[in-house]
Amino acid sequence: MLSDIAAAFATAPRARCARCRRPEVVCYCAALPRLDTETRVVILQHPRERDMPIGTARMASLCLPRAELHVGIRWTHSAPLAAALADPARPPILLYPGPGARDILREPPAGPVTLVVVDGTWSQAKVVVRDNPILQALPRYAFAAPELSQYRIRKEPRAEYCSTIEALMHVLGVLERDPPRFRAMLEPLHAMVDAQLAAQVRSPRRETLRQPKASEPPRRRLPEALHDCGADLVVLVGEANAWPHRTGAVHPPDELVHVVARRLSTREQLDIIAAPTGELAPSATYHTGLTEPQLRAGVSRTALRSAITAFLRPTDVVCAWGLFGAGLVAAEGIALPEPFVDLRTTAQQLLHAKVGTLEKFAATFGGDLPAPLAAGRAGLRLAMLVRIVETWRAQHAS
Repeated sequence: MLSDIAAAFATAPRARCARCRRPEVVCYCAALPRLDTETRVVILQHPRERDMPIGTARMASLCLPRAELHVGIRWTHSAPLAAALADPARPPILLYPGPGARDILREPPAGPVTLVVVDGTWSQAKVVVRDNPILQALPRYAFAAPELSQYRIRKEPRAEYCSTIEALMHVLGVLERDPPRFRAMLEPLHAMVDAQLAAQVRSPRRETLRQPKASEPPRRRLPEALHDCGADLVVLVGEANAWPHRTGAVHPPDELVHVVARRLSTREQLDIIAAPTGELAPSATYHTGLTEPQLRAGVSRTALRSAITAFLRPTDVVCAWGLFGAGLVAAEGIALPEPFVDLRTTAQQLLHAKVGTLEKFAATFGGDLPAPLAAGRAGLRLAMLVRIVETWRAQHAS
């Protein structure tokens, strides 16, 4: 398997635009308008959508100087969101369909508002709204797009649905009482779509990836953030006091109780156990590998947040297996540095296959399990991830 990964490093990464984060050959920045608004726009982006190369949330935020783009799943303890929702001059509303939602195109709110938009697939957006009472409490608005989506490179689940930038174009046109002005938001969308379609004509990579020829293996490369030796890579694992989600019973949301992290360049390490704020879930000790006395003796939530904030640096690139651990940290109101690297997704992209659990994937590297770097399951998982990342980086360096 390591030889398979090594072969993936032959392709050098393409130069990227620092502003739109697209390859320079398909950069759309020249088409971006600047549209000032009375409306305060807050975009809450699901982490899985952040790395989508053809997503439109970042594009929309670049068009709107007053827009805020935040990445995460749980927002209960988010200070930036709380500040945005507390703007007395612009009461918050949520753009999300559902029972009781008013048609914002026909019944727009009077006066300036703070418009909260959830960016992600429909299933991702559903999770974000479901897991955040702070969002559920907002007045809800929705609309049916008055025209077909022009997002031709990504299929919407229904004809009346549209991309995030198109949704903002329609809604801001009504809220700002100037629909023609906000049609300019379609210009970068058209530029990106046209460039993407032209690139697919020149090199139909999607077909190649699905049916690779034996003599032409699929192109795979390690994310730039991982193979850039100047980056401060931080590997992170978070464990939760988590109640079963499939029983139908109402339980508290998952709560971070153990976080470990290691900065690869310096070997600095974070290891914090936090006491649960409420009842301990029946399986918490099994899943965390910690005893109930260990968990009960943990630090306060305030001390937990202070320790994580003190450890992380703005220049760090945080890596984790999947989004669960990072989501637990974000739920504590801590914004992780960008970019964030999902190592499970990276492994799937390198091998062009599903990789299963971390334990299963780590076993494919051969040899004995590494010595845990901290107590509990988090310490062992951290050691596995450090070995995986360092192996990948060594293969690239060679």
